[in-house]
Amino acid sequence: MAESAEKLERMKVEALDKILGVPFKVLDDGFVRVVDYMGSDESIVQAARVSYGKGTKKVSEDRGLIRYLLRHRHTTPFEMCEIKFHVRVPMDCWRQWIRHRMANVNEYSTRYSVAIDATQKTTSEEWRVQSTDSKQGSAGFLDKKRGEEFTRKEKELQDHCRAAYEERLAAGIAREQARKDLPLSTYTEAYWKCDLHNLLHFLALRMDAHAQQEIRDYASVMGNEIVAKWVPATWEAFMDYRFDAHYLSRLEMEILKAITAGDPQAALKRAEEFGWLNRDEKGLKRHRERTEFEGKLKQLKLTIPWK
Repeated sequence: MAESAEKLERMKVEALDKILGVPFKVLDDGFVRVVDYMGSDESIVQAARVSYGKGTKKVSEDRGLIRYLLRHRHTTPFEMCEIKFHVRVPMDCWRQWIRHRMANVNEYSTRYSVAIDATQKTTSEEWRVQSTDSKQGSAGFLDKKRGEEFTRKEKELQDHCRAAYEERLAAGIAREQARKDLPLSTYTEAYWKCDLHNLLHFLALRMDAHAQQEIRDYASVMGNEIVAKWVPATWEAFMDYRFDAHYLSRLEMEILKAITAGDPQAALKRAEEFGWLNRDEKGLKRHRERTEFEGKLKQLKLTIPWK
């Protein structure tokens, strides 16, 4: 049986091979680049149709299968593809990144090596104002004149922290202790290897408009500049069925049915029953699920019954 099995060649993606090792600049001094990869769109088809060997020969059929798999959340075929990134990222951004516990990671060690002499800097026009609607978000920017003052103070702080760190090293203090007062804006580097299924989950969360701008910048480069070249059929399906799509809960479906049936009173009644329309002296109380549904209705250009 072994003698009759055909030899399989390693999957190669010419568009990705062209950018292997090429750093894509992110923020003021960060980057993302591909170190290595395994698999392609064809690998996903192989995994789904293992009895077919290389899968169907028609590209249109392969594309249709990939779209079916992603649309119906058949995730294991996408795990057959892996990619390894080398990233340079500020430590505060890296804290968010590393929370995604679905990759193999090896980070630059400041116990063993001197900390990278680079910090993320903020221009006078980049200081964001805290959002009043979200405790973990921002909305708009500080005026440039005030921003100039914060940028100046930022540089003073970063320079002072670096000087203190280098003074400790020169005095012979252990690197593991000397580093403790370095700012979170200090850049770190890491190798980050992930399968495609988990990578798409990461990108869906971190490319989203609600994600912090800095990590969104990294995710956007990884997605649009790298993954789109690596697995174009998968990326197209991901954008169509996940990133640019909306899912409706049972509650939302019931209200939407009433709206599209031309019965706004029935929609109001269901929303009341779901506890979406509780009020106080200021009017409608804040309700996250209702607010999210309102956003979907706006995109569909449908009238919000309770507005």
